[in-house]
Amino acid sequence: MDMRSALVLSLATAVMLGAPAGATQNAAPQDPHAAMNHRGATVMGFDQAKTTHHFLLFEDGGAIDVSVKNASDTTNRDAIRAHLPHIAMLFGQGNFDSPFLVHDTKKVPGTAEMAALKTRITYAYVQTPAGGRVDIKASDPTALKAVHEFLRFQITDHKTGDSLAVRKR
Repeated sequence: MDMRSALVLSLATAVMLGAPAGATQNAAPQDPHAAMNHRGATVMGFDQAKTTHHFLLFEDGGAIDVSVKNASDTTNRDAIRAHLPHIAMLFGQGNFDSPFLVHDTKKVPGTAEMAALKTRITYAYVQTPAGGRVDIKASDPTALKAVHEFLRFQITDHKTGDSLAVRKR
């Protein structure tokens, strides 16, 4: 079974059976943001309420940074560290199934272009003390624009409060 099929099966089973998503709620919530976090816990493998996502826009690309809120939470920290290297690999292959599943859509801004221009974008996993980060770099202007569209969508949909402005790395 390929990765996408496994993720879809896992998410569908959790939602249909009301199974726990990560370590969070037992049933899919009605609130759209809470429902996204529920799907995110299932797809990413860590508790969205006990972790913090940050999406950063840089002149040469951006970053996805995920950390635990409590430094002693090694379960979620280790789950972040297992998930993000995998995401860096999948994104590098042009596979954006995970964001599609988390956001419950087939149109996550920037991903079609990022997939088409995958050879012009690099993704590097970096372990951090409280989790991990995926550094994204692109020198091609079209690829860079797509990366920024993707990250701005993540900031807005995850309601992280991160700046939508591009800054120096």
